[in-house]
Amino acid sequence: MVIAKYEEVIAKKEEVIAKKEEVIAEFEGKVSSLQALVAQLQRMKFGQSRERFEHPLNQLSLPFEIEPQVLAMLEEAIKEKRRKSTENGRKTSHKGRLPLPTHLEIRETVIEPDMDLTNMVLVGKEITDKLGYQPEKFFIDRTIRNKYAPKSAEGSFAIATLPETIIEKGIPTNELVSQILVDKYIDHLPLYRIRARFARNKIDIKDSTINGWVSQSLSKLEILYDFLKAKMKGLGYLQLDETTLKVLDSTLKGKTHLGYYWAFNCPISNILFFEYNKGREADYINEALKDFRGYIQTDGYDGYAALARKEQITQVACMAHARRKFDEALDNDKERAQKALVYIQALYHIEAKAREQKLSTEQRKELRLQESLPIINQLGAYIVAESKKVLPKSKIGQAFQYCSNRWDALCAYMKDGMLEIDNNLIENAIRPIALGRKNYLFAGSHDAAQKSAMIYSFFGICKKHNVNPTDWLNFVFQNINSTSIQNLDTLLPQNFK
Repeated sequence: MVIAKYEEVIAKKEEVIAKKEEVIAEFEGKVSSLQALVAQLQRMKFGQSRERFEHPLNQLSLPFEIEPQVLAMLEEAIKEKRRKSTENGRKTSHKGRLPLPTHLEIRETVIEPDMDLTNMVLVGKEITDKLGYQPEKFFIDRTIRNKYAPKSAEGSFAIATLPETIIEKGIPTNELVSQILVDKYIDHLPLYRIRARFARNKIDIKDSTINGWVSQSLSKLEILYDFLKAKMKGLGYLQLDETTLKVLDSTLKGKTHLGYYWAFNCPISNILFFEYNKGREADYINEALKDFRGYIQTDGYDGYAALARKEQITQVACMAHARRKFDEALDNDKERAQKALVYIQALYHIEAKAREQKLSTEQRKELRLQESLPIINQLGAYIVAESKKVLPKSKIGQAFQYCSNRWDALCAYMKDGMLEIDNNLIENAIRPIALGRKNYLFAGSHDAAQKSAMIYSFFGICKKHNVNPTDWLNFVFQNINSTSIQNLDTLLPQNFK
């Protein structure tokens, strides 16, 4: 009887100790997560703004064992990087001033000596060229149409047709409207600053008037935007991402609605497309790409999961996001995070080699199968082995889990040479929107947000194809009304000559 009670007391004590150890482990995990969070915030505040992993070979000896072929490849890549850096340093000697562009208008000013030249003869000229600039200049663009009547006094009058204008019965020329759109959506000037430019030239234009010009001109581009949207859905490879935008909503008094710009990018055709939606729900993206077939490349957002489960779609993950997870884990578990980053860096060196050698899609696939596949297999084995040794809620544990959950998608870029290793192209494409948010803060309405998405799409394509956005807009405004639906493709920025 006494022994039974004693054993019961011992069992309860062991149960208490077990619970205590479980609480301590959970507490240590929370402490580790909070410490990692503090370290990450310190890096964000005091460190470099861009992601950067400095390979250990550039610093001290490696604190861990890693496969010799990976090390050899990275050592060779670092030597090549240093060699190019040295060569570039030798080429920095000054070679005189830069040549001026040959396409610019030349305005000549002749300066004569301030002296009596009666007994002198011209024997030569000293020519000095400088790059000049004329600030914004407003003028009245007056169109005069001569009107003719038949000499016989019978029949109708003859008069030329007015050229197309994007603002019908309005005072601005197409060129002025184009400049306003470029100022607002590329140089990110709020309308009140654009109005100030008018005011400096003693032209009184109300904000509402300029707003009306912007709205009317963008409305005329809707048919071209819809054509671009249909074209985008027919592409076989899209990168997807989203970013936020504050929008004024009449139903929310004193508050703004948080809407989303959804971005679609095709690296093959260099076509970029933005669309606004009030929310981030998966229903939107599933509806937007319900007929799409091919590859989609995304970050880790769960909203893409249902889309990726469709039979006609293959999901490709973003290696840059995986790298970011290990970068965030450096302060939590430097040795494990650093080793994973070495593997990932080796994969990126292979991608750089493919770009430098300008390989075709078939050649890039072959290079990946020969050099990337062994490395990514080693990385996978390392993640599986080490994830069992760390706390799941720690930063390094979360990094391992992030990769494990989407491992097939992280490896999928090797299936086709046209696929990219990461989503960086589309992340770069949405940066202008972030810059715009800092200046104009919010969109005036949901309709205005969608129209902004439209012009961001066109200007993004202009940037990708090195097209002057002002010249392209002028061309479109002059031809949009007279171009048939069958020929709308000629108005897209990528086809502008």
